[in-house]
Amino acid sequence: MTKGPLDGLLVVALEQAVAAPFCTSRLADAGARVIKIERESGDFARFYDEVAHGESAYFVWLNRGKESVVLDIKEPRDAALLHAILLKADVFVQNLAPGAARRAGFGAAALRAANPRLIVCDITGYGEEGPYASMKAYDLLIQCETGLASITGGPGEPGRVGVSVADIGCGMSAHAAILQALYERERTGVGRSIAVSLFDTLADWMAVPLIHRDHTGVEPRRAGLNHATIAPYGAYAAGDGRQVVISIQNEAEWASLCRNVLGNPDLAKEPRFSTNSRRCEHRDSLDAEIRAVFSRLPFDELVAALKSAQIAFGRVNAVGDFARHPHLRRIEIATPTGPVSIPAPPQIFDGEGLRPGAVPAIGSHSDAIRREFNDSSVADKRQAGA
Repeated sequence: MTKGPLDGLLVVALEQAVAAPFCTSRLADAGARVIKIERESGDFARFYDEVAHGESAYFVWLNRGKESVVLDIKEPRDAALLHAILLKADVFVQNLAPGAARRAGFGAAALRAANPRLIVCDITGYGEEGPYASMKAYDLLIQCETGLASITGGPGEPGRVGVSVADIGCGMSAHAAILQALYERERTGVGRSIAVSLFDTLADWMAVPLIHRDHTGVEPRRAGLNHATIAPYGAYAAGDGRQVVISIQNEAEWASLCRNVLGNPDLAKEPRFSTNSRRCEHRDSLDAEIRAVFSRLPFDELVAALKSAQIAFGRVNAVGDFARHPHLRRIEIATPTGPVSIPAPPQIFDGEGLRPGAVPAIGSHSDAIRREFNDSSVADKRQAGA
């Protein structure tokens, strides 16, 4: 098992799909013991695909270092076993349908009455209340409901962000909230009830487009490979057709681009382009000026000129290019059917990266966990906890 700063913490995860497993995988990475509760058929994310020699890409990514136990929480003996585990737990994370955990006897209030130190994190699509509370909520649906899809993609039509940002962002928010609650518990000795939703997560991320909409009355436009409110900040083709994204963040950089790359220092002072707001207003004319120069330069020569002028840039890579990127760090994860290489988590502590735990098979720890939290002593444990 991976060792780390959360050694000794017991996390119970009644989870499926992406958001909750993302959160608990990061707790497992930090050394927490994570017991994943699965139905007999398993977390349905196990079967999204079979690309990793039979394993699902999402499941491999998000379930390393966990233990899997199969329980039917509607069956009294299994429900009692889960209560016994939760009496010893530090954190409980669940993303069942809204209200389902409470109806099954695993609501935050009841669990924390039995174990006041317990931190309970409920993850939902739209929250526990309101007209959408009972609706099913998946990543793309939330991207559309929050307006994110309306500002994503090219000018022709809305687009999905290419990774599951609602799920991932929600998992990140839940992880941060749990760490806050753990830190607070060190001082107070008391846990917390945390609620995080996919909708609230992306609503928070949509703050800047919403502020623009509120204060201008204009719906933000899709900008493709361009920044919506900074210019020039977007993709331009070199003479050989390869694209480079440049980013100008201030007037000194704009002047350097004009002088050292475009060969026209007076362009920086032209009224249409003298501030960022004016450059955005006249983006078509601005882009025409840049393309006229970039299209005459081979890609490597253009990149050299941008480096020399200290202009921030990036190549428009495909996933295959990313796979060979010199800065891509990888880790290897053991799975029931063989090792899988994935990107390493971004955190590096004291120069050391993550040493990940293995991905469990369905119920691979069931027998051991049932022995550890002996069913016969459940009643005594619950009474002691109360």
